[in-house]
Amino acid sequence: VGKLYGAKRAMKGGLGSASLTVAGVTVGAIVAVNAVGDVVDPATGHVLAGARTADGKMLLDTRAAILAGDLPTSMREGAATTIGLVATDVKLTKAQAQKMAQTAHDGLARTINPIHTMLDGDTVFALGTGVSSKPANMMLLGVLAAEAMAIAVQRAILAARALEGYPAAVDFIA
Repeated sequence: VGKLYGAKRAMKGGLGSASLTVAGVTVGAIVAVNAVGDVVDPATGHVLAGARTADGKMLLDTRAAILAGDLPTSMREGAATTIGLVATDVKLTKAQAQKMAQTAHDGLARTINPIHTMLDGDTVFALGTGVSSKPANMMLLGVLAAEAMAIAVQRAILAARALEGYPAAVDFIA
């Protein structure tokens, strides 16, 4: 993650999952985080992982750097992607599944910045198993999908471990 300033300043992404149950309805999310942007904790706004300073010793905060005029190097389009799935035990129509996937992107936007760039291939799929007899309350499903995805992204980064020159978030947490 955090590849905007080059691979040597990036960090290790990862795979994370989360599930939430409210009013007898469960939504789960799984996500592989390989984002161009930084991963942030939405509760605090602090960068958990992403582009590092030129010396590699600190996190840069890509959003703040870009806003200050420190423009990133060019990258090849499609060099990164965050891909995930949200699933519920409720039966969904095609339109409802599309809406649930769309709201799960809000979870990505809460935790990855910048998100949905021309360099990313960010995609979320959705499905409903129909195991539950509960009706598809789209307000509830949307909130659960976004929240589960946000938690899954954070867990992906916090579970990642360094690999061949790519440090992990745990290497920067005091």
